[in-house]
Amino acid sequence: MSTPTRVYIARLAGVAVFDPNGDQVGRVRDAVARLRPTQRPPEVVGLVAEMPMRRRIFLSLNRITSIDSDAVVLGSGTLNLRRFEKRPNELLVLQELLDRRVQVEPVGQPGSVVDVAMECSRGGEWSLARVAVREQTGRLTRRGHLHQVEWERVRGLSGIADSRGTANLLAVLEDMRPADLANALQDLPDARRNEVAAALDDERLADVLSELPERDQVEILAALDRQRAAEVLEEMDPDDAADLLSELPPPEQDVLLDLMQPDEADPVRQLLKYTPGTAGSVMTSEPVILPPDATVAEALARIREPQLSPAIAAQVFVSRAPMTTPTGRYLGMVHFQRLLREPPADLLGGVVVNDIDPLRPTTPLPEITRRMATYDLVSMPVIDRNNRLVGAVTVDDVLDHLLPRDWRDRDAAARPPTAAPTLDGADG
Repeated sequence: MSTPTRVYIARLAGVAVFDPNGDQVGRVRDAVARLRPTQRPPEVVGLVAEMPMRRRIFLSLNRITSIDSDAVVLGSGTLNLRRFEKRPNELLVLQELLDRRVQVEPVGQPGSVVDVAMECSRGGEWSLARVAVREQTGRLTRRGHLHQVEWERVRGLSGIADSRGTANLLAVLEDMRPADLANALQDLPDARRNEVAAALDDERLADVLSELPERDQVEILAALDRQRAAEVLEEMDPDDAADLLSELPPPEQDVLLDLMQPDEADPVRQLLKYTPGTAGSVMTSEPVILPPDATVAEALARIREPQLSPAIAAQVFVSRAPMTTPTGRYLGMVHFQRLLREPPADLLGGVVVNDIDPLRPTTPLPEITRRMATYDLVSMPVIDRNNRLVGAVTVDDVLDHLLPRDWRDRDAAARPPTAAPTLDGADG
Protein backbone atom coordinates (compact mmCIF):
# COMPACT_ATOMS: atom_id res chain seq x y z
CA MET A 1 0.00 0.00 0.00
CA SER A 2 1.51 3.32 -1.07
CA THR A 3 0.48 5.56 1.78
CA PRO A 4 1.87 7.35 4.84
CA THR A 5 2.52 5.13 7.86
CA ARG A 6 0.27 7.36 10.01
CA VAL A 7 -3.13 8.62 8.89
CA TYR A 8 -5.50 10.77 10.96
CA ILE A 9 -8.95 9.38 10.30
CA ALA A 10 -11.09 12.52 10.70
CA ARG A 11 -9.12 14.04 7.83
CA LEU A 12 -10.26 11.16 5.61
CA ALA A 13 -13.96 11.91 6.09
CA GLY A 14 -15.41 12.89 2.72
CA VAL A 15 -12.29 11.96 0.74
CA ALA A 16 -13.13 10.46 -2.67
CA VAL A 17 -12.60 6.73 -3.33
CA PHE A 18 -11.37 5.78 -6.82
CA ASP A 19 -11.14 2.46 -8.65
CA PRO A 20 -7.94 1.51 -10.54
CA ASN A 21 -9.25 3.26 -13.69
CA GLY A 22 -9.54 6.58 -11.91
CA ASP A 23 -13.33 6.56 -11.70
CA GLN A 24 -14.82 7.77 -8.43
CA VAL A 25 -16.93 5.12 -6.72
CA GLY A 26 -17.77 6.81 -3.42
CA ARG A 27 -16.49 8.78 -0.42
CA VAL A 28 -14.97 7.76 2.90
CA ARG A 29 -17.31 8.13 5.88
CA ASP A 30 -15.53 6.23 8.69
CA ALA A 31 -12.95 3.61 9.62
CA VAL A 32 -13.66 0.19 11.14
CA ALA A 33 -11.45 -1.10 13.95
CA ARG A 34 -11.58 -4.55 15.55
CA LEU A 35 -11.36 -4.67 19.33
CA ARG A 36 -8.79 -7.02 20.88
CA PRO A 37 -9.17 -9.08 24.06
CA THR A 38 -5.88 -7.64 25.39
CA GLN A 39 -4.98 -3.99 26.10
CA ARG A 40 -3.42 -3.63 22.66
CA PRO A 41 -4.90 -0.84 20.47
CA PRO A 42 -7.74 -1.93 18.16
CA GLU A 43 -6.75 -3.19 14.72
CA VAL A 44 -8.04 -1.12 11.79
CA VAL A 45 -9.51 -3.53 9.25
CA GLY A 46 -11.11 -1.24 6.68
CA LEU A 47 -13.01 1.89 5.75
CA VAL A 48 -16.70 2.57 5.35
CA ALA A 49 -17.46 4.22 2.01
CA GLU A 50 -20.70 5.80 0.88
CA MET A 51 -21.69 4.87 -2.65
CA PRO A 52 -24.35 6.31 -4.98
CA MET A 53 -27.91 5.96 -3.68
CA ARG A 54 -26.50 6.45 -0.15
CA ARG A 55 -25.43 2.82 0.24
CA ARG A 56 -22.58 2.33 2.71
CA ILE A 57 -20.21 -0.56 2.09
CA PHE A 58 -17.08 -1.97 3.69
CA LEU A 59 -13.68 -1.57 2.01
CA SER A 60 -11.04 -3.91 3.41
CA LEU A 61 -7.62 -2.32 3.84
CA ASN A 62 -6.23 -5.25 1.87
CA ARG A 63 -8.12 -3.95 -1.20
CA ILE A 64 -6.72 -0.41 -0.90
CA THR A 65 -3.49 0.51 -2.71
CA SER A 66 -3.05 4.07 -1.44
CA ILE A 67 -4.47 6.51 1.09
CA ASP A 68 -3.78 10.23 1.25
CA SER A 69 -5.59 13.47 2.06
CA ASP A 70 -6.97 13.77 -1.49
CA ALA A 71 -7.92 10.25 -2.50
CA VAL A 72 -8.25 6.61 -1.55
CA VAL A 73 -7.41 4.28 -4.43
CA LEU A 74 -8.60 0.69 -4.70
CA GLY A 75 -6.55 -2.11 -6.16
CA SER A 76 -9.54 -3.71 -7.86
CA GLY A 77 -12.63 -2.47 -9.62
CA THR A 78 -14.71 -5.30 -8.16
CA LEU A 79 -16.64 -4.23 -5.07
CA ASN A 80 -18.79 -6.09 -2.58
CA LEU A 81 -21.91 -3.91 -2.58
CA ARG A 82 -23.47 -5.58 0.42
CA ARG A 83 -24.56 -2.92 2.91
CA PHE A 84 -22.10 -2.46 5.76
CA GLU A 85 -23.21 -3.75 9.15
CA LYS A 86 -20.99 -3.35 12.19
CA ARG A 87 -20.15 -6.55 14.07
CA PRO A 88 -20.27 -6.79 17.88
CA ASN A 89 -16.47 -6.66 18.27
CA GLU A 90 -16.00 -3.72 15.90
CA LEU A 91 -15.70 0.00 16.45
CA LEU A 92 -16.65 2.85 14.11
CA VAL A 93 -13.88 5.29 14.88
CA LEU A 94 -15.44 8.66 14.01
CA GLN A 95 -18.96 7.79 15.07
CA GLU A 96 -18.00 6.35 18.45
CA LEU A 97 -14.79 8.11 19.51
CA LEU A 98 -14.94 11.65 18.17
CA ASP A 99 -15.71 14.14 20.98
CA ARG A 100 -15.53 11.44 23.64
CA ARG A 101 -14.55 12.78 27.08
CA VAL A 102 -11.34 11.08 28.21
CA GLN A 103 -8.41 11.45 30.60
CA VAL A 104 -4.74 11.44 29.64
CA GLU A 105 -2.43 9.58 32.01
CA PRO A 106 -0.34 9.75 34.09
CA VAL A 107 -1.79 13.00 35.51
CA GLY A 108 -5.41 12.32 34.59
CA GLN A 109 -5.77 15.52 32.53
CA PRO A 110 -9.39 15.67 31.22
CA GLY A 111 -10.01 16.39 27.54
CA SER A 112 -12.01 15.40 24.48
CA VAL A 113 -11.01 13.40 21.42
CA VAL A 114 -10.67 15.48 18.24
CA ASP A 115 -9.01 12.85 16.00
CA VAL A 116 -7.54 9.36 16.04
CA ALA A 117 -4.53 8.21 14.03
CA MET A 118 -4.03 4.76 12.59
CA GLU A 119 -0.45 3.58 12.12
CA CYS A 120 0.99 0.79 10.04
CA SER A 121 3.47 -1.65 11.61
CA ARG A 122 6.37 -3.21 9.74
CA GLY A 123 4.25 -6.29 9.26
CA GLY A 124 1.59 -4.26 7.46
CA GLU A 125 -0.97 -4.25 10.30
CA TRP A 126 -2.84 -1.02 10.95
CA SER A 127 -3.93 -0.09 14.45
CA LEU A 128 -5.30 2.90 16.35
CA ALA A 129 -1.98 4.04 17.78
CA ARG A 130 -2.36 7.73 18.65
CA VAL A 131 -5.15 10.00 19.82
CA ALA A 132 -5.41 13.78 19.43
CA VAL A 133 -6.91 15.11 22.68
CA ARG A 134 -7.79 18.73 23.46
CA GLU A 135 -7.53 19.72 27.10
CA GLN A 136 -10.56 20.90 29.02
CA THR A 137 -9.77 24.31 30.47
CA GLY A 138 -12.98 25.08 32.33
CA ARG A 139 -13.08 28.48 30.62
CA LEU A 140 -15.44 29.09 27.70
CA THR A 141 -13.20 31.73 26.13
CA ARG A 142 -10.03 29.67 26.09
CA ARG A 143 -9.26 26.59 24.02
CA GLY A 144 -7.18 23.94 25.69
CA HIS A 145 -3.88 22.67 24.34
CA LEU A 146 -3.97 19.87 21.79
CA HIS A 147 -1.96 16.76 22.68
CA GLN A 148 -1.10 13.78 20.50
CA VAL A 149 -0.62 10.81 22.79
CA GLU A 150 -0.32 7.06 22.55
CA TRP A 151 -3.55 5.07 22.67
CA GLU A 152 -2.46 3.34 25.91
CA ARG A 153 -2.23 6.68 27.76
CA VAL A 154 -5.88 7.59 27.16
CA ARG A 155 -8.52 6.42 29.62
CA GLY A 156 -12.17 6.33 28.62
CA LEU A 157 -11.88 5.05 25.06
CA SER A 158 -13.70 1.82 25.82
CA GLY A 159 -17.33 1.50 26.84
CA ILE A 160 -20.01 4.14 26.48
CA ALA A 161 -19.06 7.68 27.35
CA ASP A 162 -21.33 9.48 29.79
CA SER A 163 -20.98 12.84 28.12
CA ARG A 164 -19.81 13.61 24.62
CA GLY A 165 -19.76 16.85 22.75
CA THR A 166 -20.71 17.22 19.09
CA ALA A 167 -18.50 20.03 17.76
CA ASN A 168 -15.89 17.84 16.05
CA LEU A 169 -18.45 15.45 14.58
CA LEU A 170 -20.37 18.44 13.20
CA ALA A 171 -17.16 19.70 11.62
CA VAL A 172 -16.81 16.38 9.80
CA LEU A 173 -20.44 16.50 8.63
CA GLU A 174 -20.81 20.19 7.84
CA ASP A 175 -20.00 20.01 4.12
CA MET A 176 -22.44 17.18 3.39
CA ARG A 177 -25.57 17.70 1.37
CA PRO A 178 -28.73 17.48 3.51
CA ALA A 179 -29.59 14.06 2.07
CA ASP A 180 -26.09 12.73 2.86
CA LEU A 181 -26.15 14.19 6.36
CA ALA A 182 -29.56 12.60 6.92
CA ASN A 183 -28.06 9.31 5.81
CA ALA A 184 -25.17 9.73 8.25
CA LEU A 185 -27.56 10.48 11.11
CA GLN A 186 -29.34 7.18 10.52
CA ASP A 187 -26.09 5.36 11.30
CA LEU A 188 -25.71 7.03 14.72
CA PRO A 189 -27.14 5.69 17.97
CA ASP A 190 -30.42 7.44 18.79
CA ALA A 191 -28.98 9.57 21.61
CA ARG A 192 -26.00 10.61 19.52
CA ARG A 193 -28.21 11.36 16.52
CA ASN A 194 -30.45 13.59 18.63
CA GLU A 195 -27.42 15.45 20.03
CA VAL A 196 -26.08 16.18 16.55
CA ALA A 197 -29.50 17.19 15.24
CA ALA A 198 -30.09 19.55 18.17
CA ALA A 199 -26.72 21.22 17.53
CA LEU A 200 -27.61 22.10 13.92
CA ASP A 201 -29.04 25.54 13.25
CA ASP A 202 -32.77 25.73 12.48
CA GLU A 203 -32.43 26.02 8.71
CA ARG A 204 -29.91 23.18 8.41
CA LEU A 205 -31.97 20.93 10.67
CA ALA A 206 -35.10 21.72 8.65
CA ASP A 207 -33.34 20.66 5.43
CA VAL A 208 -32.08 17.44 7.02
CA LEU A 209 -35.44 16.51 8.53
CA SER A 210 -37.00 16.71 5.07
CA GLU A 211 -34.61 13.95 3.94
CA LEU A 212 -35.21 11.56 6.86
CA PRO A 213 -37.78 8.77 7.23
CA GLU A 214 -40.95 9.87 9.04
CA ARG A 215 -40.07 7.81 12.12
CA ASP A 216 -36.71 9.54 12.54
CA GLN A 217 -38.26 12.96 11.86
CA VAL A 218 -40.76 12.49 14.66
CA GLU A 219 -38.17 11.14 17.11
CA ILE A 220 -35.83 14.08 16.53
CA LEU A 221 -38.67 16.57 16.78
CA ALA A 222 -39.82 14.93 20.03
CA ALA A 223 -36.32 15.33 21.49
CA LEU A 224 -36.44 19.12 21.00
CA ASP A 225 -38.27 21.45 23.31
CA ARG A 226 -41.54 22.57 21.77
CA GLN A 227 -40.46 26.13 21.00
CA ARG A 228 -37.35 24.92 19.14
CA ALA A 229 -39.47 22.34 17.30
CA ALA A 230 -41.85 25.08 16.16
CA GLU A 231 -38.96 27.24 14.96
CA VAL A 232 -37.57 24.35 12.90
CA LEU A 233 -40.99 23.71 11.38
CA GLU A 234 -41.11 27.38 10.34
CA GLU A 235 -37.90 26.85 8.34
CA MET A 236 -39.32 23.84 6.47
CA ASP A 237 -41.29 24.12 3.25
CA PRO A 238 -45.00 24.13 4.19
CA ASP A 239 -45.64 20.81 2.46
CA ASP A 240 -42.73 19.12 4.28
CA ALA A 241 -43.86 20.60 7.59
CA ALA A 242 -47.40 19.38 6.95
CA ASP A 243 -46.14 15.88 6.12
CA LEU A 244 -44.17 15.77 9.38
CA LEU A 245 -47.02 17.12 11.50
CA SER A 246 -49.43 14.62 9.95
CA GLU A 247 -47.42 11.89 11.71
CA LEU A 248 -48.31 13.40 15.11
CA PRO A 249 -51.59 13.15 17.03
CA PRO A 250 -53.89 16.15 16.39
CA PRO A 251 -53.42 17.65 19.89
CA GLU A 252 -49.64 17.79 19.36
CA GLN A 253 -50.11 19.26 15.89
CA ASP A 254 -52.18 22.06 17.44
CA VAL A 255 -49.57 22.79 20.12
CA LEU A 256 -46.77 23.22 17.57
CA LEU A 257 -48.90 25.18 15.10
CA ASP A 258 -49.91 27.58 17.87
CA LEU A 259 -46.23 28.16 18.69
CA MET A 260 -45.35 28.94 15.06
CA GLN A 261 -45.64 32.43 13.62
CA PRO A 262 -49.17 32.83 12.18
CA ASP A 263 -47.95 33.57 8.65
CA GLU A 264 -45.83 30.38 8.76
CA ALA A 265 -48.50 28.22 10.39
CA ASP A 266 -51.47 29.23 8.19
CA PRO A 267 -50.31 27.50 4.96
CA VAL A 268 -49.40 24.39 6.94
CA ARG A 269 -52.84 24.30 8.57
CA GLN A 270 -54.45 24.57 5.14
CA LEU A 271 -52.39 21.69 3.73
CA LEU A 272 -53.33 19.47 6.66
CA LYS A 273 -57.01 19.84 5.72
CA TYR A 274 -56.67 18.08 2.37
CA THR A 275 -57.38 14.39 1.90
CA PRO A 276 -54.22 12.21 1.76
CA GLY A 277 -53.32 11.06 -1.74
CA THR A 278 -54.71 14.15 -3.47
CA ALA A 279 -53.08 17.15 -5.13
CA GLY A 280 -53.94 19.28 -2.12
CA SER A 281 -52.07 16.96 0.26
CA VAL A 282 -48.85 16.75 -1.81
CA MET A 283 -48.57 20.25 -3.30
CA THR A 284 -46.35 23.09 -2.18
CA SER A 285 -48.23 26.26 -1.33
CA GLU A 286 -45.25 28.50 -2.14
CA PRO A 287 -44.46 28.22 -5.88
CA VAL A 288 -43.00 31.16 -7.79
CA ILE A 289 -45.92 33.53 -8.51
CA LEU A 290 -45.73 36.85 -10.40
CA PRO A 291 -48.32 39.25 -11.87
CA PRO A 292 -48.87 39.51 -15.65
CA ASP A 293 -47.21 42.96 -15.79
CA ALA A 294 -43.91 41.61 -14.41
CA THR A 295 -41.10 41.44 -16.98
CA VAL A 296 -39.20 38.42 -18.22
CA ALA A 297 -36.09 39.88 -16.54
CA GLU A 298 -37.90 40.03 -13.20
CA ALA A 299 -39.03 36.44 -13.58
CA LEU A 300 -35.49 35.24 -14.36
CA ALA A 301 -34.16 37.10 -11.34
CA ARG A 302 -36.79 35.46 -9.15
CA ILE A 303 -36.05 31.88 -10.21
CA ARG A 304 -32.32 32.46 -9.71
CA GLU A 305 -32.83 32.75 -5.96
CA PRO A 306 -30.61 30.05 -4.42
CA GLN A 307 -33.12 28.77 -1.87
CA LEU A 308 -35.50 27.56 -4.58
CA SER A 309 -35.35 23.89 -5.49
CA PRO A 310 -34.81 23.04 -9.19
CA ALA A 311 -38.40 21.77 -9.52
CA ILE A 312 -39.88 24.97 -8.05
CA ALA A 313 -37.58 27.23 -10.09
CA ALA A 314 -38.44 25.49 -13.37
CA GLN A 315 -41.50 27.66 -14.01
CA VAL A 316 -43.28 30.85 -12.99
CA PHE A 317 -47.02 30.88 -12.31
CA VAL A 318 -48.88 34.03 -13.38
CA SER A 319 -51.97 35.31 -11.62
CA ARG A 320 -53.80 38.44 -10.55
CA ALA A 321 -53.12 39.90 -7.13
CA PRO A 322 -52.73 38.85 -4.39
CA MET A 323 -49.48 37.00 -5.12
CA THR A 324 -49.67 34.63 -2.14
CA THR A 325 -51.85 31.53 -2.21
CA PRO A 326 -54.76 31.54 -2.64
CA THR A 327 -54.04 34.13 -5.32
CA GLY A 328 -56.33 36.18 -7.50
CA ARG A 329 -57.47 34.68 -10.82
CA TYR A 330 -54.94 32.21 -12.20
CA LEU A 331 -53.75 33.07 -15.75
CA GLY A 332 -51.19 30.43 -16.65
CA MET A 333 -47.50 29.56 -16.32
CA VAL A 334 -44.20 30.19 -18.11
CA HIS A 335 -41.39 27.61 -18.20
CA PHE A 336 -37.88 28.91 -17.59
CA GLN A 337 -36.76 27.79 -21.07
CA ARG A 338 -39.39 30.08 -22.58
CA LEU A 339 -38.12 32.91 -20.38
CA LEU A 340 -34.61 32.39 -21.73
CA ARG A 341 -35.86 32.79 -25.30
CA GLU A 342 -37.85 36.00 -24.77
CA PRO A 343 -36.60 39.63 -24.67
CA PRO A 344 -35.96 40.64 -21.04
CA ALA A 345 -38.29 43.65 -21.25
CA ASP A 346 -41.32 41.63 -22.45
CA LEU A 347 -44.22 41.18 -20.03
CA LEU A 348 -45.19 37.77 -18.65
CA GLY A 349 -48.78 38.36 -19.69
CA GLY A 350 -47.66 38.14 -23.31
CA VAL A 351 -45.82 34.82 -23.01
CA VAL A 352 -47.99 32.95 -20.51
CA VAL A 353 -49.23 29.46 -21.45
CA ASN A 354 -52.61 28.10 -20.28
CA ASP A 355 -53.35 25.27 -22.70
CA ILE A 356 -53.11 22.51 -20.04
CA ASP A 357 -55.93 22.16 -17.54
CA PRO A 358 -54.75 22.81 -13.96
CA LEU A 359 -55.21 20.27 -11.19
CA ARG A 360 -57.87 20.54 -8.53
CA PRO A 361 -57.06 19.99 -4.83
CA THR A 362 -59.08 16.75 -4.98
CA THR A 363 -57.26 15.31 -8.04
CA PRO A 364 -55.95 11.85 -7.00
CA LEU A 365 -52.26 11.00 -7.19
CA PRO A 366 -52.54 8.45 -10.06
CA GLU A 367 -54.23 11.09 -12.23
CA ILE A 368 -51.55 13.65 -11.35
CA THR A 369 -48.83 11.18 -12.32
CA ARG A 370 -50.53 10.33 -15.62
CA ARG A 371 -50.96 13.97 -16.62
CA MET A 372 -47.43 15.01 -15.67
CA ALA A 373 -46.02 12.09 -17.64
CA THR A 374 -48.28 12.82 -20.63
CA TYR A 375 -47.14 16.43 -20.92
CA ASP A 376 -43.52 15.94 -19.69
CA LEU A 377 -44.03 18.45 -16.89
CA VAL A 378 -41.97 18.97 -13.75
CA SER A 379 -44.74 20.98 -12.08
CA MET A 380 -48.48 21.56 -12.41
CA PRO A 381 -50.71 24.30 -10.95
CA VAL A 382 -53.48 23.51 -8.47
CA ILE A 383 -56.51 25.83 -8.52
CA ASP A 384 -59.67 25.99 -6.44
CA ARG A 385 -63.29 26.30 -7.66
CA ASN A 386 -62.86 30.09 -7.90
CA ASN A 387 -59.93 29.73 -10.31
CA ARG A 388 -57.43 30.87 -7.67
CA LEU A 389 -53.96 29.30 -7.54
CA VAL A 390 -53.60 27.45 -4.23
CA GLY A 391 -50.34 25.65 -4.93
CA ALA A 392 -48.33 23.51 -7.33
CA VAL A 393 -47.45 19.83 -7.47
CA THR A 394 -43.83 19.17 -8.46
CA VAL A 395 -42.27 15.98 -9.72
CA ASP A 396 -40.35 15.51 -6.46
CA ASP A 397 -43.64 15.77 -4.54
CA VAL A 398 -45.05 13.00 -6.71
CA LEU A 399 -41.98 10.78 -6.30
CA ASP A 400 -42.01 11.19 -2.52
CA HIS A 401 -45.55 9.85 -2.40
CA LEU A 402 -45.24 7.15 -5.08
CA LEU A 403 -42.24 5.49 -3.44
CA PRO A 404 -42.82 3.24 -0.40
CA ARG A 405 -43.29 5.21 2.82
CA ASP A 406 -40.00 3.89 4.22
CA TRP A 407 -37.91 4.49 1.09
CA ARG A 408 -35.61 6.89 2.99
CA ASP A 409 -35.09 4.33 5.75
CA ARG A 410 -32.02 2.30 4.79
CA ASP A 411 -32.65 -0.39 7.37
CA ALA A 412 -36.43 -0.49 7.48
CA ALA A 413 -36.61 -4.22 6.92
CA ALA A 414 -34.42 -4.87 9.97
CA ARG A 415 -36.28 -2.56 12.33
CA PRO A 416 -39.05 -3.97 14.51
CA PRO A 417 -42.25 -1.91 14.53
CA THR A 418 -42.42 0.53 17.42
CA ALA A 419 -44.95 3.04 18.62
CA ALA A 420 -44.44 6.58 17.44
CA PRO A 421 -43.05 8.86 20.19
CA THR A 422 -45.05 11.74 21.54
CA LEU A 423 -44.01 15.24 22.53
CA ASP A 424 -45.28 14.84 26.10
CA GLY A 425 -41.75 14.78 27.44
CA ALA A 426 -40.67 17.95 25.65
CA ASP A 427 -40.28 21.16 27.58
CA GLY A 428 -43.16 23.58 27.36
